Amino acid sequence: MQEQQSKYTLILDSLQKLLENKKLQSISVSEIAQEAGIGKGSIYYYFPSKDAILEALVERNYEKPLSTAQNLAAQTNIPPFTRMAMIFQACRSTSSDYLKPQDGSNIGAAEEALLHQKYMNHLISEFKPVLAEIIRQGIKTGDIRFDKPEALAEIVLIVLTVKMDNTIAPSSREEIEETISGLVSLLEKGTENPPGSLNFLLNS
Repeated sequence: MQEQQSKYTLILDSLQKLLENKKLQSISVSEIAQEAGIGKGSIYYYFPSKDAILEALVERNYEKPLSTAQNLAAQTNIPPFTRMAMIFQACRSTSSDYLKPQDGSNIGAAEEALLHQKYMNHLISEFKPVLAEIIRQGIKTGDIRFDKPEALAEIVLIVLTVKMDNTIAPSSREEIEETISGLVSLLEKGTENPPGSLNFLLNS
């Protein structure tokens, strides 16, 4: 079992390394196997395709912040928006590590966009139920006044992931801050929190 796990990890590490300097489209399963120092057949034992390897890599890269989010969902002694801010910070740190541009890389715009889309899709789909649960807890305690927790969680995640990623609609730092400030203002009004009470989210 340990040998299987080490090979699985090795395959993901190899794709991660290749992506630093090569276009995703130009990377073959054979090349991943060569980088990993294993046979091509071993790749297919763990993954049916290159795309499946990429999906697993994205999932692995967000394991830590997702675990943080799930743990925070259980800590009902911490105010809901404080927990949300902590989750956003964990996501931002991870996104900065794995989505930062590689100086001197040969990654093309199309491949980079695909990578970013994979990360964003995973982040929104995996974190939405966790945020929705925290929002439901806030509704139950009266900290949040809103009747659609899933919708609110998705709206917040879409805005934050688009702005954290900053490739779909590239913006200056000032424009990003203005958008996040607008989101915070809408959150305050929509959840009946006093103006300025959620400003700490701006630093998340």
